[in-house]
Amino acid sequence: MHPDRTSTTRFPVPVDAALRAAGWQPGRWDIKQAEIWADTLREHTSPAGHQHTVFPAAVEAWAEFGGLTITPTGPGRQIAPAALHLDPLHGLHHARTLGDLGRALGTELSPLGQETDTTALLAIDTEGRVYTLDHTGDWYTGPDIDQALTTLVTGIEPARLTAS
Repeated sequence: MHPDRTSTTRFPVPVDAALRAAGWQPGRWDIKQAEIWADTLREHTSPAGHQHTVFPAAVEAWAEFGGLTITPTGPGRQIAPAALHLDPLHGLHHARTLGDLGRALGTELSPLGQETDTTALLAIDTEGRVYTLDHTGDWYTGPDIDQALTTLVTGIEPARLTAS
């Protein structure tokens, strides 16, 4: 068991606390809002003709965590912890960027939200892996939403995928 996990929480204590302060609780599931986001993204086409892909891993992440503004408390382990706004419409105008990175990774990406301090875009792929895209490059933040939230909220440095 991870040292700062207790057997009663899904997340490390500081992550659980930040999520609960943002309004999350186990069992949170707003599929109606997730479907609204899915429709909005599917209907959007960039001026150059790029479109978003929507898939179950994204819709599930939106249903459970969508709409939350997560503000970490305390210092980060390696880097500053990220304040997050989990709203996929932050990525509405990034269909081409997400499509390009998805192709490079051999998957498809859908927007998840953004880091509010840096406006780095969060994205999720068809397998549920989470990435951050910013002006310094593209980053892998975790194999699933739980690990990605832990990485971002506790200030663990993500793995760099590319340099710009």
